[in-house]
Amino acid sequence: MKKLMRDVVPFVRFASGLRLRRYQEAVARAVVRSVVKRQGLSFVVIFPRQSGKNELQAQLQAYLLTLFSSQRAEIVQVSPTWKPQATNAMYRLESVLNGNLLVRDRWEKHFGHVYQVGSARISFLSGSPTANIVGATADTLLSVDEAQDIQVEKFDKAIAPMAASTHATRVFWGTAWTSNTLLAREEAAALTQQRQDGVRRVWRLGCEEVAAEVPAYGAFVAEQVGRLGRNHPLVRTQYYSEDIDAAGGLFTPQRLSLLRGTHPAQVMPTRGQMYVMALDVAGEDEEGGLQTSLGSTPARDATALTIARVDLAAYNPLPSYQIVHRRLWVGVRHSALFTEILQMAGDWSVRYMVCDATGVGAGLTSFLARALGQKVIPFVFSSKSKSDLGWSFLSLIDSGRLQDHAPTEDSLLALGRIQAQFFTQLSHCQYEIQPGPDKRIQWGVPEDTRNLQTGNLVHDDLLISAAMLSVLDSQPWSLPGPAAIVQAPDPLDSMKGF
Repeated sequence: MKKLMRDVVPFVRFASGLRLRRYQEAVARAVVRSVVKRQGLSFVVIFPRQSGKNELQAQLQAYLLTLFSSQRAEIVQVSPTWKPQATNAMYRLESVLNGNLLVRDRWEKHFGHVYQVGSARISFLSGSPTANIVGATADTLLSVDEAQDIQVEKFDKAIAPMAASTHATRVFWGTAWTSNTLLAREEAAALTQQRQDGVRRVWRLGCEEVAAEVPAYGAFVAEQVGRLGRNHPLVRTQYYSEDIDAAGGLFTPQRLSLLRGTHPAQVMPTRGQMYVMALDVAGEDEEGGLQTSLGSTPARDATALTIARVDLAAYNPLPSYQIVHRRLWVGVRHSALFTEILQMAGDWSVRYMVCDATGVGAGLTSFLARALGQKVIPFVFSSKSKSDLGWSFLSLIDSGRLQDHAPTEDSLLALGRIQAQFFTQLSHCQYEIQPGPDKRIQWGVPEDTRNLQTGNLVHDDLLISAAMLSVLDSQPWSLPGPAAIVQAPDPLDSMKGF
């Protein structure tokens, strides 16, 4: 057995043709040692995304199946979902087994989720809240993948008992997320044990440690940072292995500072520039007329329009957006609103207009689409689409690709007041990250929130309208076409009148 312990990594390399990286090898040795010596230790492995965590799992599983093939051994692998996570894990194991010279003709598959080599078996299970997995037993190894996405209650009730009476080794794998996850809880417990006996139980690696062995990985992360920003929650957690808060204020002072630009506001377009619009639609009041409320704080949500200039100078391939103008309408018939927005779209020669097509906004969006064609991009809000919008909006800000205009002059006092409302909405915006593998975020200004200084209600219409600009990242920009840019002046225009 001692020889097997010494040769665990050479065995994996010989059997599968894959050489483990140093940070993978350290984990492999520790886990196999605990399994072979029946130490029953609990390990926590936090690797950056795409750094070889799942490949290491498959290599360990194949090795242990081979090592214990002559004696009874039960291994259980739990993933947050059946599809795609558990099925992907099974596919990876099959690939390793088929490349293993010792067992490629010996392994069998039963019941669609059990793999067997001799007397050793591994069962793949789903740890989703609705999965019925009570009764499975792990006497050799209990492996919990993406533990940050498995509910603590589900683990304590249905998964932990699998190894309770067998003193099996447990490994919790995942990427950093929030401090209230199963992964974070188990890491804290493992660190306590590690400090007491000096046996390493926790591996929390950042992208720098991976890039030291895989330079291409460093280039990949640098690209993600350039696209999303270093402080984007997904960059911090997925690549730098930094935990984030599960709830709180979404727009930190640092994020607000990134959003403040130096370019001037505009009341009319500038020739030679490209512009886009984003429209968040509120309900209408059939008794009200066409009201433009640039300077007031309405008691109800308004229809909010954000106009931004598109900068393709650093197109690689995502553009930057500079907010230059806003409008608010309260209690407006959508028929009248349609006429004014259509006029503005023509005046600004907009390339694209993202429109809120949810509920009452569907009709207005439909009329605009008929008039403007493919320039109109309907956006329907749901829990998933708003979550995706929140993440993409943060990527715009954190990467420096979205900036608001500078404070306005006295002549543009109304735009200055509406800008103040926008930043008030940002400062009152809260978020809460939902449990589960979807990484969904609920965000917005809580209902009935009031500005402590003025006592006025704080809405999030301007905030949502600005966020909708991030939808444009998925649009083609390389061939804008002549109709997308405000036409440059004719040189002869300057001679007229002489």
